[in-house]
Amino acid sequence: MKTRRVFSAPDINTAEEALNAAIRAGIRPDHTALVGQSAVEMALVPDSQKEASPTDFVPAALRGIAGGGAIGLLGGLLGMAIPAVAIPVTGVVLTTLVGATVGGWSAALAGSAVPSDIRRDYEKEIEAGRLLVVIDEEDETVLERASEAVAATGTERLKMVHHGLLH
Repeated sequence: MKTRRVFSAPDINTAEEALNAAIRAGIRPDHTALVGQSAVEMALVPDSQKEASPTDFVPAALRGIAGGGAIGLLGGLLGMAIPAVAIPVTGVVLTTLVGATVGGWSAALAGSAVPSDIRRDYEKEIEAGRLLVVIDEEDETVLERASEAVAATGTERLKMVHHGLLH
């Protein structure tokens, strides 16, 4: 499981220096990102260094597919169990697929309007004009080495914000 570290940089030069330090320390480029105000990102941050998804679109769609599919499956099984309805097995498959499709579509629509977890969790830092340097890594040794390298560039490591029911 990947562990995430977030650092706050005062300007684009420090942020890019920190990002390069993380990559030199062993973090894969696709496990790094720079996050900031939209105007700053558009003008200064190269596309390859931007956050993959600035919204909750994909995670929300996946949750919707799982939830909608489960509800469709339960509905189909219930219809199959009630003799008066008598839904065949193909009907159960169809209700599951329709449930997953509708659930994924509606959740993706809702998720496209919700900022990503990084943008929600560190909104005050972003609004203050600072750039966030985000690194994700599975190997704790590499993550520690990269974190030290990033901190040495003049960034400030931010405390992780835990949210949700499981934290």
